[in-house]
Amino acid sequence: MNLPRTPTAPAPPAPRPGAALAALAAAQFTVMLATSIVNVALAQIGAGVGLSDGGTTWVVNAYGLAFGALLLAGGRAADLLGRRRVLVLGLALFAVASLMAGLAASANVLIAARAIQGLGAAAIAPAALALAMDLFPPGPGRGRALGVWGAVSGAGGAGGVVLGGALTQAWGWPWIFHFVALGTALVLVAVVVLVPRTAARATGPFDLLGTVVVTVALTCLVWGLTTARGAGWTDARVLGALVGAAALFAAFAVIELRRPNALVPPRLFTTGRVAAGNLLMALLGSVWIALFFFLPLYQQQVLGSDPLVTGAGQLPLAAANMLGAAVAPRIARRIGATTALTAALFTEAAGLLWLSRISAHGSYATDVLGPTVLVGLGLSVAFVQLTALAVEGVPPQDAGLAGGLVNTTRQVGGAIGLAALATLAGSVTAHAAVHQPRLEALTAGYRTAFTVSASVLAATALLALYLARRAGPRTATTSGVHEPVPGERLVRPPHVAG
Repeated sequence: MNLPRTPTAPAPPAPRPGAALAALAAAQFTVMLATSIVNVALAQIGAGVGLSDGGTTWVVNAYGLAFGALLLAGGRAADLLGRRRVLVLGLALFAVASLMAGLAASANVLIAARAIQGLGAAAIAPAALALAMDLFPPGPGRGRALGVWGAVSGAGGAGGVVLGGALTQAWGWPWIFHFVALGTALVLVAVVVLVPRTAARATGPFDLLGTVVVTVALTCLVWGLTTARGAGWTDARVLGALVGAAALFAAFAVIELRRPNALVPPRLFTTGRVAAGNLLMALLGSVWIALFFFLPLYQQQVLGSDPLVTGAGQLPLAAANMLGAAVAPRIARRIGATTALTAALFTEAAGLLWLSRISAHGSYATDVLGPTVLVGLGLSVAFVQLTALAVEGVPPQDAGLAGGLVNTTRQVGGAIGLAALATLAGSVTAHAAVHQPRLEALTAGYRTAFTVSASVLAATALLALYLARRAGPRTATTSGVHEPVPGERLVRPPHVAG
């Protein structure tokens, strides 16, 4: 006897990779936005919660400290617990912390909220990057995905200055954080709806000892560097923090070599181009973060721009960044990844060298516009190439960790670069102020910072060429996969055989 078949509900359509990538890119944009959105509003924030000029730096530092120190732990947690789950939890924590910061009536609450934001960001960034790599296996699709990633990462830094200025001038500084909280909530919904569920890719116990040691080491390093900007490099607290960081990093290396479930397994550096990618990314980060620190200061303190005009002045840089990231995969396919990387670094260096000619009596159109377009183009192409390099060849179970590592090196490189450049600029300004007007002295300090930044990027480009000469006859695309092509060379760490 034939029984009637029970109709079954059709399976829901699988989310399209493009839509999922858009949600993941929005998560990355949110993390980068929060890094710079407070920069043009620090004076208003300090007045609102009773912070001194020196104390307002901790509105920036609390976020960067927690973010940089916990990225490795966040990346490994994503591999072990499931990347989508960790991303959702990170976004939820980030949204709540942003709301708390907007409602803060005291300095302690605000700084604590910024630190919790950093904790959420440390879960979001590596998990989102690993999910994006899961969606797009090696090939042209991954190259386009990394182009999107580069565009939103650079645009987030510039967009933070734009939105920070506009929101502060229109409704006051608390709306900076309310806006981030609302945007994060929308991104959270998009991730839940559009990003497919994933299982944990790694197995085994979590390396708690290694995590604690490296987190404390990174905390000491970043805290020491940020404190050095105000207290000076010879301050006992700064020296103690830096010496403690060095000792803890040495202990971490010994621990990781002896543990089967290491937080940063040695195998990560024996496959692909992870070591070279992270080294070069740290050098790029040392200039990147400092750029978004000094540019708004020059526009506000020397040119006299208000927060809204200062923010709007970052739009050409953001547009150039998005354009460069969009064409980065095509450039790499046409001229080779190594050539694209070195050309991008030299382009950014040229823009910073141009910025080193700023004048105390200049204008945005003559002193800032042209060089920032060059900087944006070079920065975006270099970022795409280095992100691909840092995750290329990594085993699937370590993809989240690789994402955390490349974000860590960029953050730590940024902290080192900003501390050194801010100290140098301050010293030049103090010396010049003895015999020059205030605006001239400030400009001299900023010119020095831009000149040194250009030199660092030129040296980074030469280092990339050196690593390329040590590599075998291969080429790369921004997809993160390398295919043999006669006569072309690729960046590779020196210890990897050709």
